[in-house]
Amino acid sequence: MSRIATVMDSLYSRYEILRKYVLGGASIMNKKSWLQAILSRKILLGTTLGTGLIFMIIGVVFWGGFNWSLEMTNTEQFCIGCHEMEENVYQEYKQTVHYSNRSGVRATCPDCHVPKDWFHKIQRKIQASNEVLHKILGSIDTPEKFDAKRLELAKHEWERMKKSDSRECRNCHNFESMHQNSQKPRALKQHTAAIQAGNTCIDCHKGIAHKSVRHLLTDEELEKLEAPDPALAKPDATLHLFERDIVAAEEAEKAAQAEKERLAAAKEAAASAPAAAPSASSAAPSGSGAITANWAAAPVKEVVLFYPGTASIEWIHGRDHGGKRAFTKGERCFDCHGAETKDMGQKIVTGEKLETALIPGKRGSIPVSVQATYDDTYLYMQFVWPETAHAPVPFADGGKMDPANQVKLAMMFGTDDVEFADRSGCWASCHDDVNKMPSQFSDAEVAAYPGASRLDVSGGITKYLGESRTEVELKGSGDARLGGWDKLKSDDEIKAALAGKQFFDLIRYKLGTGEVEDGYLLEERKMSGGQGAEFAASLADGMWTVQMKRKLVSDAAGDVSFEPGKIYNFGFAIHDDYSTSRFHHVSLGYRLGFDTAEEGVEINVVKQ
Repeated sequence: MSRIATVMDSLYSRYEILRKYVLGGASIMNKKSWLQAILSRKILLGTTLGTGLIFMIIGVVFWGGFNWSLEMTNTEQFCIGCHEMEENVYQEYKQTVHYSNRSGVRATCPDCHVPKDWFHKIQRKIQASNEVLHKILGSIDTPEKFDAKRLELAKHEWERMKKSDSRECRNCHNFESMHQNSQKPRALKQHTAAIQAGNTCIDCHKGIAHKSVRHLLTDEELEKLEAPDPALAKPDATLHLFERDIVAAEEAEKAAQAEKERLAAAKEAAASAPAAAPSASSAAPSGSGAITANWAAAPVKEVVLFYPGTASIEWIHGRDHGGKRAFTKGERCFDCHGAETKDMGQKIVTGEKLETALIPGKRGSIPVSVQATYDDTYLYMQFVWPETAHAPVPFADGGKMDPANQVKLAMMFGTDDVEFADRSGCWASCHDDVNKMPSQFSDAEVAAYPGASRLDVSGGITKYLGESRTEVELKGSGDARLGGWDKLKSDDEIKAALAGKQFFDLIRYKLGTGEVEDGYLLEERKMSGGQGAEFAASLADGMWTVQMKRKLVSDAAGDVSFEPGKIYNFGFAIHDDYSTSRFHHVSLGYRLGFDTAEEGVEINVVKQ
C-alpha cells in the first residue's frame, strides 16, 4: 500500500502545479479530499475508480498465479512426475538426438507436445484433463498396459500434429531456414519434395523421439495420415542458399560445360588422327595378359559398392523406405544415396537394418575405380579395387560359399525399356521372393507351381523382371505376398518382351576358374547365349584389376548394342571373399553415356 500512497502523492503534486501555473486560483481541496474524490469517481456502470482499482489488483494477482501454475505444468519435471511417463516414453526419449546432441540444444516434453501461443496452449490443457482422468483410472500404469495403448496414443498425437502443420516442430525447424549445402542429398531431395507437395514434418518423422509404432498402421491409415495437404504446397519453393553457394554452383556449371567441350574436341581429334600405340598406362597387369586399350584417355569414376542385405525392388516401394515417395515420382536411387553408399553398407552388414544372416568381419563397402572407353568395334572397361581379408561365413561349409572362386565380377546393361531401370538400374530385377530373400518360396511351393517346368529352378528362384510376369506385388497390402515369381507370362509374351529390349544384358566373370558367362535376364537369369566377352585379371599389391572387352554391336538375343551419343543403364556387383547369391556388394543404378557429358551421366565412355 505504501507504493500506492507514493503514486497518489505524486499525482496530487502534479495537480497542484497544474492548478497554480495553468488554471490559477486557490486550492479547492486538500490532499486527503482530493484522493477521496479521485477514488470515489464513477467510471463505468456506477463502479468507482477505487473499486475498479481493487479488482484490477485482484485480477493481476489471480492472473499471475494462474500463469505461474500454467507454466509449472509446462516443465519436463512435471511431465515425468508420474511413473507412467518417466518409466516409458521418457527413457526412450533420453536415447534420441532431441535429448542430447552436438549443439547441446535440448527439446523437452512441452516443447514438442504443448503449443506456445496462449489460445492453443489453453486448448491443449483442456484436452489434457482427459489424461488426468486416465491417470486416476490407471489405464496405463504398467508397461504392459502402456504398450497395449501405445498405438492409440500415438495416433492421437500424430493427428494433432498433422492438423497443426507440425506447429511445435516448426518452433525450431522450418523449411525456409534449411540450408541446401548442409544436408545430405537424400535429405535435400526429401525436404524439397515435401515443401513442394505440401507435406508436414510428422508425415515422415514418426518415432523421432519415442518407440516407433508406425508399422502397426494399416495401409489405408498410413496413406491418409501421410498424404500431402494441397493448401500447404509450394510448387516452386526450394531450400535456402547463401549467395556464395549460388556463385559456386555457377562456377561448377561452367566447369562442366568446359569438360563437355573438351570431350567433344578429344573425340574429333581421335576421329581424324591415326591409331596411336598403347600408352604406358595400358600395360598388362602383373600376372595376366591385359586387354589393350588407351586407359590414360578414359576418365576415372570412383564408385562405392555396398552390401545390400535383403533390400529388393519391393522394399524400395514399401512403407519402411523413406524415399518411396520420391522413387515413385521418378527420382533415381543415385540422386538420394550416391554420396552415402559406404554408410548404408556398414549399417546393413552389421545388422542395423535389412540383414539377419550376419557374417562377422565382412566389409560393408568396396571402393572401385571404373574406366570406360571404346573404339569403332569394342567397348573396354577396367575395374580396380582393394582385396579383403577372409571373413569365414558361419552358415557355409568351410566358411566359403564358393571355394572355387575367390572373386566374381558381374555387370548388367539395359535401356529405359525396362520398368524402373531408369532410376534403379539392375535393382529392378531383385525381388523379395527369389532365393535367400525374405519371401523365398519353399521347394514344395516351387514344385507345385505349374509354370516351374518352363524355368531352371535347380538352384532356386533367380532374379527376374516384371515384364515377364502378369503381376508383381510391390507393396504387400493385406496378406499379399511380395513379388511375382509364380505369375509367369506366356512364352509368346516373353518373346515379345525380349524383342522389345525389355531385358538386362548380363555378363559375369569368375576370376577363380576364368569362366566367362554372357547371357541376359528377363523371365529368369540365363548365363549363356550372348556374343561373349573377353576378360583379363590380376592381383598386385593388394589391388584387383579386371579388364573387359566386348563388341559394341551384337545381334544375339539378350545383347544390348551400344551407339555413340546414346545413354544406357548400368550396374555391377562383386562377389568377393568366396561369396555367392545375394551376399555380394552392388552398385546403385548408373547412367553410362558414350561421349556425352549430359546431366545425369555418371560414367562417360570416351572414344580412343
